[in-house]
Amino acid sequence: MAIEDPLSVTFAALADPTRRAILARLASGEATVNELAQPFAMSLQAISKHLKVLERAGLITRGRDAQFRPCRFEAAPLVDAGGWIDEHRKAWEGRFDRMAEHLRNLQSGAAEPRRTIEEKGSTS
Repeated sequence: MAIEDPLSVTFAALADPTRRAILARLASGEATVNELAQPFAMSLQAISKHLKVLERAGLITRGRDAQFRPCRFEAAPLVDAGGWIDEHRKAWEGRFDRMAEHLRNLQSGAAEPRRTIEEKGSTS
């Protein structure tokens, strides 16, 4: 079995809308499995599977309070994912800015459009 890096596990956990909704609920405070299952039309077993994915990604922890096992939101993996997104967002914004400048130059006639290999070969 391949070992996945934490960032991949975080993004995989966030890929599901049910898990994102569970995290949104937990952002307002801890909750039991039954409380988390309430808004969803699925079994407690299915909710439990979603919680295991979130727990494996480090996005939630489960405590123990008598017979209850409240779930708590853990932000650290989201901080790491946000840092990765910010880093790549800056790179893409720079590329988009350069592309926009190139398009403005093309529209104003300031830049000569690139020719294809076939066009270059036909002029020689």
